[in-house]
Amino acid sequence: MTPSVKLPYHTLQESPNSRGITVYDWQISAWTHPISNATELDAIQASVGIPLPEMTFGNNVLELEHKSSGWKYEFSATHALKGVKNGPLEEGDGGVKVRYAESWLKSRTGPNSTIPIPETSATKPYDWTYTTTYGGHSPSSSTELSWRPADPENETHAIPMAELTRQDPILFYAEIPLFEDELHDNGSSDLLVRIRVMPTCIFILARLTIRVDNVLFRTHDTRIFHSYASNPPLIIRETSGWEAPYDRVSKQLQKKDDKTPLTDPTWIAQILSGFPKGVSQSEGAGTGWRGMGTQREILVLPKPAP
Repeated sequence: MTPSVKLPYHTLQESPNSRGITVYDWQISAWTHPISNATELDAIQASVGIPLPEMTFGNNVLELEHKSSGWKYEFSATHALKGVKNGPLEEGDGGVKVRYAESWLKSRTGPNSTIPIPETSATKPYDWTYTTTYGGHSPSSSTELSWRPADPENETHAIPMAELTRQDPILFYAEIPLFEDELHDNGSSDLLVRIRVMPTCIFILARLTIRVDNVLFRTHDTRIFHSYASNPPLIIRETSGWEAPYDRVSKQLQKKDDKTPLTDPTWIAQILSGFPKGVSQSEGAGTGWRGMGTQREILVLPKPAP
């Protein structure tokens, strides 16, 4: 730990399915539960309108509340799945073709399904890869504040990676899985949210990782950062999307007989983000996915009353 970094006053909360921390003007809570039961899944599916991933954690939530302003921000499976395309895929949706499209679809829509899907068609009644650019949301109970584009010339509008890589103590850490699916043995799709609360800042990473075997890899990251010292109080939100052909990524394996890294979201993200931007954030895997690229926004919080 850097000698000048002091531990702020904070309190921790814990119950069987939730953990939280109160620090400065923030209340942060993470709820983690088992996979949703049948009744809960029916309600979620009715809400989102698509067949659900094999493992849907409908009761898992990460919530941040800025107590003095009433501003809140959340991550939840239901809202994430509402970001999955429901309907035929169009230009920009990043549709993925696989040989087993029709059999996969029937496995999800039931044995009596009569939806005709040509084997070579890229359009589906919904995006079977569960691609979503969801990066959290403010619930209806939150004070309304607006995000605006960050100023690329303003250093305070960028996430300070040096601060995040310092060996400062972690006051609070949580992992909140939202969904996972093996894409009918054609790969995997999962969305995991992680939060670190440190003496000087809050950092969140929500990462969607998609692997379609022999077709592509795709990653979508949302990073949320807040420094307690920011003046005025500032939230930075950075969203990035990458994709590349499966073979191009697999060629980066250090050991050709060890394919374990191909199932590691951290390794996949490192490889994709390490490619030139023209490769993984423009050309991609030729799907035309609009989620490729990087955007940064800021939200200014009201200053607490003296």
